[in-house]
Amino acid sequence: MTDQQRTRASKSKPVYVGGCLCGAIRFEAIGPADKPHTCSCRMCQRHSGALTTAWVEFAKDRVRWTGAGGAPALWRSSDASSRAFCPACGSTLGAVDDAPVVALMVGVFDTPKALTLMPTRHSHKAGRPRWWHVECRAD
Repeated sequence: MTDQQRTRASKSKPVYVGGCLCGAIRFEAIGPADKPHTCSCRMCQRHSGALTTAWVEFAKDRVRWTGAGGAPALWRSSDASSRAFCPACGSTLGAVDDAPVVALMVGVFDTPKALTLMPTRHSHKAGRPRWWHVECRAD
C-alpha cells in the first residue's frame, strides 16, 4: 500500500499501532480489526506461554512494520502460517498467514482495551483446562 493509499484509508478507518516489549518491532494496522477472538489451542499456548491468547486479524496489505527492527522474525508453525516474534526481545507478536492475513495478539497493541479489539468468540475451548474460563461478549 502506498503512503497516499494509507492516508486515504486512515481517514475512514481506524489506525492501530503497537509493538514488542523492547520497541524494535513496531506496526501500524489500518482497520477494521477482523475476527477478534480468543484461542486455547495447544499451538497458541506454546507460542505465547499463556493458556489463552487474544487475536485480531488484518489484511496483509493493511499492516506496515514501522520500527527500527523492521518486520518480525518468523517461524513456520503449520502448512498455512508462520508465527511472528521479535528477534531481539522474543516478544510474541502474532502470525503471518499464507492467506493474505496478519493476525496480531491483542496484548501488543498500544491500546489493547479498545472495544474494537474485544473478542467476540473463543476458539478451541477444549484446549483449556476445566478450571480456566474465558468470557467473550458474544460467547
